[in-house]
Amino acid sequence: MESLGVAVVGFGWMGRVHTQAYSRVAHHFPQLGLRPRLVTVAEEVPGRAEEAAERYGFASATRDWRAVAADPRVRAVSITAPNFLHREIGVAMAEAGKHIWIEKPVGLAAGDARAVADAVAKAGVQGAVGFNYRNAPAVEAARELIAAGEIGTVTHVRVRLFSDYAAHPEGALTWRYERARGGSGVLGDLASHGADLARYLLGDIEALVADTSVFVPERARPTGATAGHTRAAGGELGPVENEDYVSCLLRFASGARGVLEACRVSVGEQNNYGFEVHGTRGAVLWDFRRMGELGVSRGTAYQDQPVSTVYVGPGAGDFAAFQPGAANAMGYDDLKVIEAHRFLRSVAEGTPYGATLPDAVHAAAVLDAMARSAESGTWVRPEGT
Repeated sequence: MESLGVAVVGFGWMGRVHTQAYSRVAHHFPQLGLRPRLVTVAEEVPGRAEEAAERYGFASATRDWRAVAADPRVRAVSITAPNFLHREIGVAMAEAGKHIWIEKPVGLAAGDARAVADAVAKAGVQGAVGFNYRNAPAVEAARELIAAGEIGTVTHVRVRLFSDYAAHPEGALTWRYERARGGSGVLGDLASHGADLARYLLGDIEALVADTSVFVPERARPTGATAGHTRAAGGELGPVENEDYVSCLLRFASGARGVLEACRVSVGEQNNYGFEVHGTRGAVLWDFRRMGELGVSRGTAYQDQPVSTVYVGPGAGDFAAFQPGAANAMGYDDLKVIEAHRFLRSVAEGTPYGATLPDAVHAAAVLDAMARSAESGTWVRPEGT
């Protein structure tokens, strides 16, 4: 069994998720010809990399990600640093011959995603992107159902991503709320997943019109290092520079229509992510909070046609790697284990599996188009896809 030296750059919550996925992948996918070996972790916050190394078993720790690029022991790198660092780190790792698993939205704009994608292609390495919701076995089952014509010709879709992670008025003014370091707000955080899901299910987005808003215009600056969604009551107030909310009408190349809506300050909503796809003979519905279920309507009744609950099982996606029978629950971290497996399989076989850098470029182009549309108030086409 071949050992593959891996590193994690950026050790907030997502860095931990990637690390745990590497540790679990062999248990769920024993047929994989590679075994990831935790070589080093990089994190600029003092003490955090050393703590991660001690807790998870990395052989070494560093505060400088450049040391990872120069480390001959490392063949693959997870990039889970803040958005503004994605382009620089991603390009450097690819040029150093490292395979990369990078979190969305891959930089601050579509140009960043393209730069990383070009570097990966030029270096001949593999590149995976953290669009984890497409890995849910129920989502993969929905895609197959749609492609098979089970609901007829798709007419329209609604994709929603509502969360309350930024709803508290004492939420700290971290890099996420700054244009220079976070880029777009809820566009990059949540709507990027929506753009990927919409394209994954229905194909390319041809044109769109969007509206955005900031509902919490000021937040307190943190006084120290932050991780996740920290509160900072009483600190100096600063402006929120990017979007809390986006709504978007979509036109697909297939002729279907869509609505994508995302918000990070939705009080009462905790990870309310999902979609409803309607066709000429039926519909398929998915809610992330009931990840192993699909609502399916199909038949010839049309009017008053019922919706059935289908519990996905071992025949859907990679469900069998986690549970033996339908209706046994999977969780968010399981989706990242699937993602890790597909990334490592890509490295082992030299063929892309799962979400890739070109997928990130498509999603980023849609996000850029949303921003342009919100500014101009007009329909626009995603560029360069």
